[in-house]
Amino acid sequence: MHELPKLDYSKDALSPIMSEETLDLHHGKHHQTYITNLNNFIKDTEMEGMSLEDIILSSSKDTSKAGIFNNASQHWNHNLFWKCMKPKGGGNIPSKLEKRIVSDFGSIDKFKADFKQAGITQFGSGWCWLSINNGKLVVTKTANAANPLIDNMKPILGCDVWEHSYYIDYRNRRPEYLDKFIDSLINWEYVESLLD
Repeated sequence: MHELPKLDYSKDALSPIMSEETLDLHHGKHHQTYITNLNNFIKDTEMEGMSLEDIILSSSKDTSKAGIFNNASQHWNHNLFWKCMKPKGGGNIPSKLEKRIVSDFGSIDKFKADFKQAGITQFGSGWCWLSINNGKLVVTKTANAANPLIDNMKPILGCDVWEHSYYIDYRNRRPEYLDKFIDSLINWEYVESLLD
């Protein structure tokens, strides 16, 4: 049985960058719905005992399992998303992660611009990511529920650009939401902890 993870902060702790109303709907309703659906889909199947990652990988290439994939992947994506944020986030990037970003992107500003651009240009619902691909940090974007795991990458930072993650607070201003996410929400220490 998959369960909704507890947040490491209170529902109002990310306000005003992410309002209590947004967090309550997003975590308590949207994420919970993915988990409820996933548990219903895999009940009494061979997937019931599998890890979340294995469910995602084994259902990703099978169109008959699209419902399982979408809900499992969204559950995984949100688990990462909540951990990648903290109250008074953003700010200085820890040295090990900073060195890797500068090495792979040329500068912190270039990485931030690439990450924001991936989020802005993701048409419709989806995610933008910082992942490890063959030892190198890369920025990518995915549509709907997909994530870089299915392309043999290891995501270490994800930003949800589905409308439910920003519409209450920013209406249609996705670029502003991405700026605020990068500058004031990212838990860089957690992202760095996923490097190895």
